[in-house]
Amino acid sequence: MTQEPHPAIEGLLEVMRRLRDPVGGCPWDREQTFATIAPYTVEESYEVADAIQRDDMRDLKEELGDLLFQVVFHSRLAEEQGLFDFHDVAAAMSEKLIRRHPHVFGDVGDRTADEQNAAWEVTKALERKAKNKTGILDDVPVGLPALTRAAKLTKRAARVGFDWPTVREVVDKLDEETAELKAELDHGDLDKARAELGDLLFVLANLARKLDVEPEDALRLTNAKFVRRFESIENALHAEGRTPDQSNLEEMDALWNAAKHKERESQP
Repeated sequence: MTQEPHPAIEGLLEVMRRLRDPVGGCPWDREQTFATIAPYTVEESYEVADAIQRDDMRDLKEELGDLLFQVVFHSRLAEEQGLFDFHDVAAAMSEKLIRRHPHVFGDVGDRTADEQNAAWEVTKALERKAKNKTGILDDVPVGLPALTRAAKLTKRAARVGFDWPTVREVVDKLDEETAELKAELDHGDLDKARAELGDLLFVLANLARKLDVEPEDALRLTNAKFVRRFESIENALHAEGRTPDQSNLEEMDALWNAAKHKERESQP
């Protein structure tokens, strides 16, 4: 599996080395740490997802490059501390993929997608055990977006039977949590209402898992829909020489419903 280093990769690693050079490097890059770079890493991941959502392949190539640079940056920081380097990261990833795909790289026979998913989870469980992470939820990353982490937590718990059997039961739980939120709002207890809102969001994340959709993806689509429809309101008002702050809720709601109706009519 050993291959010669690719010139483009080696060139990128050299660029990173120059940026971090104590003498001739970039002052901003030199002062960065794992912690200060981490938010940019998360941001670049979202920008990759955004390019995919927009089906912009030209932008995707650029965003993937930005994300790759984040890996290179973290790897350079580790190399400077004598921990590991970029090649170690790549080698560890290759080894992990080979270990988790014995039906491709080993002597295990062909597997269906479901069989591979089951085997994958068994392998990951063994890996967690080797790292002394014996709790079911031990390695669900805290740094994930909260909705994504909620879905992963419920998925992990479901593996040991801690799950509602049907979607309908999750919807019933959603109704229950909604009622509890309304009750706290009626009582005027905002602290408890905020806690109930968290419970409601957690059940929604669980419902997304049961419907086989990533909650972040579902919300991202709705965000885009909201922007699109609100822009329709702005455009309609602009045609009359007005802005939203020169309108009122009743009028804007009517324009919203008109945009909604138009979208539905245009759908096949």
